[in-house]
Amino acid sequence: MFTRESTKKIMVGDVAIGGGSPVAIQSMTNTKTEDVESSLRQIDELTEAGCEIVRLAVKDQEAVQAFGRIRSCAQVPLVADVHFDYRLAVGAIKAGADAIRINPGNIGGSERVRAVVDAAAEKEIPIRVGVNSGSLEKCFLERDGRVTAQGLADSAFDKIAMIEKLGYDRIVVSVKSSDVPLCIKAHELLAQTCPYPLHIGITEAGTVFRGTVKSAAGLGILLWEGLGDTIRISLTGDPVGEVKAARYLLASLGLRKTGIEVVSCPTCGRTQIDLVRLADRTEDLVAGYDLDLKVAVMGCVVNGPGEAREADLGIAGGKGDGLLFRKGEIIARLPEEQLLAALKDELDHWKDV
Repeated sequence: MFTRESTKKIMVGDVAIGGGSPVAIQSMTNTKTEDVESSLRQIDELTEAGCEIVRLAVKDQEAVQAFGRIRSCAQVPLVADVHFDYRLAVGAIKAGADAIRINPGNIGGSERVRAVVDAAAEKEIPIRVGVNSGSLEKCFLERDGRVTAQGLADSAFDKIAMIEKLGYDRIVVSVKSSDVPLCIKAHELLAQTCPYPLHIGITEAGTVFRGTVKSAAGLGILLWEGLGDTIRISLTGDPVGEVKAARYLLASLGLRKTGIEVVSCPTCGRTQIDLVRLADRTEDLVAGYDLDLKVAVMGCVVNGPGEAREADLGIAGGKGDGLLFRKGEIIARLPEEQLLAALKDELDHWKDV
């Protein structure tokens, strides 16, 4: 099986994917690409949140022209997402795309695929081959009677072979489905013989809550198995949320550091402090620090310090007051309204400790 450590290393702009590189975080703008100002603003927001590769829809010639203007201003690698019209793909490549996303099955005949491959080869940029359960070819549906993991994998193999026959091997592969077990199996089948880096995601995952859960379930398994070189968590909503979810998922598996990790208890009948608000404010506070720490926010002064013994810093609320602790040791008892300020002071002086 080809895992992250053994897949072919591909460069998307200045970001390496595959070959043991860190799992790269991707997202996609939901602005109109032709609205250059709005698109650039969202790209900046995504980049600030930790996105490393941004994809934009290129649906017509106006979007191609806008893509070129966006590419000249953006500070992050950009992928042009094109369906059906090979001329848009060629145009986006000429406009400066760092990678192109196509489905060779819907881009047209072999000559049109060749035109896209030739343009990508001239610029030495990767082609992401995308296969989706919602657009699986009729031949595989008729063969299997429905969408299957083998059908998705075989469709991807066909597209890979099509590009390889044209003499090109800067390829990234994705097979996506909204069915989590099906998606996992398709990736496992693909990884058995595919040497190219995998872009993993659960497509059409859903709203923020449902989509995050589905993505964590499916992608967490794949990542733990060693599969997945770049990742997008697809959510219906602000794409910045996709980036945050991806960062937390990678961090929870030990694949990325995201700065300070905040852990908090689920609350219970002993909680006598506004723990939800305190935890949310702590999340906001720690975002401004470049420290590799674990901070605990606990709702009970009885069990809090003991339960968060592995945290570097923490606060545990009581009735009107709470405890501040460091490395599991209580260092102060403070009024509730002073806990966050005390935590901030500890963070400000952490390197002095």
